[in-house]
Formats: sequence, C-alpha cells, structure tokens
Amino acid sequence: MTERENAHEAEREHEVEHDGTDRADGAGHVSTGTTIETGDGNATIPELVIISGMSGAGRSTAAKCLEDLGWFVVDNLPPALIPTMVELGARSQGNVARIAVVVDVRGRRFFDNLRESLADLEAKHVTRRIVFLESSDDALVRRFESVRRPHPLQGDGRIVDGIAAERDLLRELRGDADLVIDTSSLNVHELRAKMDAQFAGDEEPELRATVMSFGFKYGLPVDADLVVDCRFLPNPHWVPELRPFTGLNEEVSAYVFDQPGAKEFLNQYTELLQLIATGYRREGKRYVTIAVGCTGGKHRSVAMSEKLAARLATEGIETVLVHRDMGRE
Repeated sequence: MTERENAHEAEREHEVEHDGTDRADGAGHVSTGTTIETGDGNATIPELVIISGMSGAGRSTAAKCLEDLGWFVVDNLPPALIPTMVELGARSQGNVARIAVVVDVRGRRFFDNLRESLADLEAKHVTRRIVFLESSDDALVRRFESVRRPHPLQGDGRIVDGIAAERDLLRELRGDADLVIDTSSLNVHELRAKMDAQFAGDEEPELRATVMSFGFKYGLPVDADLVVDCRFLPNPHWVPELRPFTGLNEEVSAYVFDQPGAKEFLNQYTELLQLIATGYRREGKRYVTIAVGCTGGKHRSVAMSEKLAARLATEGIETVLVHRDMGRE
C-alpha cells in the first residue's frame, strides 16, 4: 500500500490528535491580481497552498477541509508538476482560483524536485503558502499500530525507524513552512476547525443540503442524515380530485398546508435546521441529506420538501431537491 493510502487509513480510523500549536510567522497571503505569463498572454494566478508533513499527521483531513471550502485539491501531485498546475489554473479564466497540492517526501530525488519547483514558483513571483502537518512520535506510532499498517519508510525496520527517516527528509521543508500544525492531541474536528480558521476567511464554511422526498412503503433512503415524517397530515390520496396529482401541483400543496399544524411544522423545523446547521459547520460536516417522507412519496412529502428546500435556500444553504419516489405508484 502507498504512503498516501497508509496515511488515509490512519486518519480515517483515528481521530487526529493535536495540541493546537501552530505557527503563522512569515505566512504570506497571495497577492490578488498578480499575473503570470502564459502562452496565451498574462493571466491572474490562482492562490496556491502546498500541504505536506508526516504520514498519519492529517494531510488528507487538511486537504478535504480545503476541498470543502471550494479549493481545487490535487492529492499526491509530483512536485515537478506544481508550476504546470499553477499555469493551467491561470489559464482557466478564473474557474480555478485556489489550488491546494498535497505532497509527501519519500526519497531524496523527490525532495530535490520539490525544492526546484518552489524555486521556479519564486522566480515567477508566484506567492505560495506551505502548510506542514506535524505530530509526535508517540502519536504516530499509536495510529500506525492501531490500523496495523507499516510506516511507508520503515522498510525492514520498526515504525519508529520509518518515522525518523521521514522526519529527517522533511526537516528542511518544515523549516520553510508558513503554517505548522502539531496534530499530536487534537481530533479530526479540531484540526478542521484550525484549517477553517486559516482559510475560510470571514465567511462561515458552506453547508450543502439535499432535500429528498420519499415514500415509506419503498424504504428509508440509506444516505439520510435526518428523516422527517409527514404522515401526521391528512393524505390527499383520499381526496378524489387530488389523487391523480402530485405535491408539485398547486392544489395539492395548498391542501397540505391548509391542514392544522402543517405551516407550524414547516416554520419550527426550519428553525431547528438552522440550529443543526450551525452545529454541523462547527463539527466540520459540510453535507447533509434531509429525507422527507409520507406513505407513497407523491403528495405530502413532495409538497413539504418543496417548501423546506426553498426555506433553506433563503437561509444561504446550497440546496439540491430530489423527489425519489414520485411517479413510482
């Protein structure tokens, strides 16, 4: 298994520990409006962040956080290709405005390539930030032992030998880092919070919601985070003139929301979701699926989903609306 896969396993099955120590001295912010010469002329260069550090220290978690913040993330990109990636971003006409590259050092030549790329970027006046994920030897040993994976550089030796070899290879890069985060005693959520604090700016991290209507008789959606049951409302199925229609029809929607408790439920559940959304952002959760169900997924759940999705959109939550079972009857 590759180093990246080892680190991913360690991070996935472990909460990344972290003592909250970081270093921002000398950290430079990308100058907006800077241009780079390309084959098509001058173009505005994207922001660039290079994520590196010890295997198992949280590189994948840090990269995922930036991806959720809207960065274009490239995992395990050969360092020699970093200037090429920046140039391609500059040619994207603003479509790739922020690039994060995850690199790891597994050999001396690999490290030499990284230094050459950084020198190339500096010669082209490309401002970049290096984020280095650090961790104590004890914490790293615990993570690798818990997932029963060898350290990628340990060879025939022990895990501590691999850690020592990697730390020696990364010593110079760590010294050049703009931000060093020690992940020895923080969990995944706290690491994400630190990345949010550094890169989210003044805006709260975005939350994306999927609102899905469904019919209980067809089973619960397996990916639902929250389930809403609309079967407390009278069923339009038993109203002959409404039975052929769906919750997308104005007459059906009006019938549903004229029932006692329907509007109150929508209002109060929207308020509850605002509270939940705040907690999700705080805990690093960026995606939520809200399943709204009725008996057949045709009338009540569809009407409620339409209104709920509209409410969430007005609250600034990016929302996708799906009617899973409409038309199955």
